Amino acid sequence: MANFLLNGVNINSFTKFNVATSIKNTSIMKQTLTLLASAFAFIAFTAFTTPSGETYYAVDTKKSEIFWEGSKITGSTHSGIVNLVEGGIQVTDGKISGGKFTIDMTSITVTDLEGEMKGKLEGHLKNDDFFSVDKHKTARLEIEQVDGDKITASLTIKGITQKVVFPAKVVMSNDGSMTATADIEVDRSKYDVRYGSGSFFDDLGDKAINDIIKFKVKLVGSPS
Repeated sequence: MANFLLNGVNINSFTKFNVATSIKNTSIMKQTLTLLASAFAFIAFTAFTTPSGETYYAVDTKKSEIFWEGSKITGSTHSGIVNLVEGGIQVTDGKISGGKFTIDMTSITVTDLEGEMKGKLEGHLKNDDFFSVDKHKTARLEIEQVDGDKITASLTIKGITQKVVFPAKVVMSNDGSMTATADIEVDRSKYDVRYGSGSFFDDLGDKAINDIIKFKVKLVGSPS
């Protein structure tokens, strides 16, 4: 190849140098873009992926159930249901690790009575003697700590929040859904539910109603 001189400069050598420099810069740019793409992919993956073994289950409110039971000191009882508005459970390695739930207190019903007595007791439970549902339409429960099968949660009723501790377990199904069950005992006196409570009134005799209300909970959920 002939060499060409321009003002004493070898044109061929100058051109080769520029081409080599351009190729090198292009290679460096490609490597940089590849590294940036990998970094962004890693950030996106870690931002939107939960840790291994951890799954969030949205609760199916139609399949889930909350039963309640109250009793007098004489031993007689009344029972019914209350509906779940929404909720979700975090499950890690087959065990409950977190969750939040909202309960519709306006839906509280009595199932062991019929007719006038049923309506009377339901109205009684919804008024200010008990849950004041016109003022406090929902109750909330949020899991705060888990120790094996023992759950510690904050429960808010009538705008008052207290700790509750209860056992719970979860069963995984082959279709990917889960069922969590719990038996929760709530001391109504801690939520200013005073009617017939020996914690607030003396000399009630056999008309006294136990402060403890029992809730039997079954929650069915699917991964979301």
